[in-house]
Amino acid sequence: MLSPEDRDPSDATRVHDEEREARQLALVAVFEADFGQHSANRVLERRISDEQTAPAAASMARDIVASVLVNRDRIDAQIEQIAPRYPVVQLAKIDRALLRCAMAELLHSRTTPARVAIAEWVELARTYSGEPARRLLNGVLGRVVRDSQTGGSTE
Repeated sequence: MLSPEDRDPSDATRVHDEEREARQLALVAVFEADFGQHSANRVLERRISDEQTAPAAASMARDIVASVLVNRDRIDAQIEQIAPRYPVVQLAKIDRALLRCAMAELLHSRTTPARVAIAEWVELARTYSGEPARRLLNGVLGRVVRDSQTGGSTE
């Protein structure tokens, strides 16, 4: 196994770029599906095909979308428990998609460290929605991690 010093820095950059692309693809799929015209899976597969997405990015995006679809009710309930002033149904569609995707990755990804997932989703919130969404995501995701570390329940 290579030590961090022996790894090619371009590999780390490629992996980071693929992960960011995966998160963006998942976000777009969940966001578009919220309009009711197509399923998140259909939107995602179309985008993967159109953009000739790298296999690793496509796989990660599929995992995030699948986690959102399977766990959406639980994710929404956790969001509302943590941030009761922000009912999920009243959030802007992009903010709702950001929270759902971020929570899906944070709670159901075995490979992404929590701090990395939070940082990436907070940055996507800043890019796609703005400062209020960035703060909301940071607060909700931070609370989920704190509760999991202290044995507190967010369900």
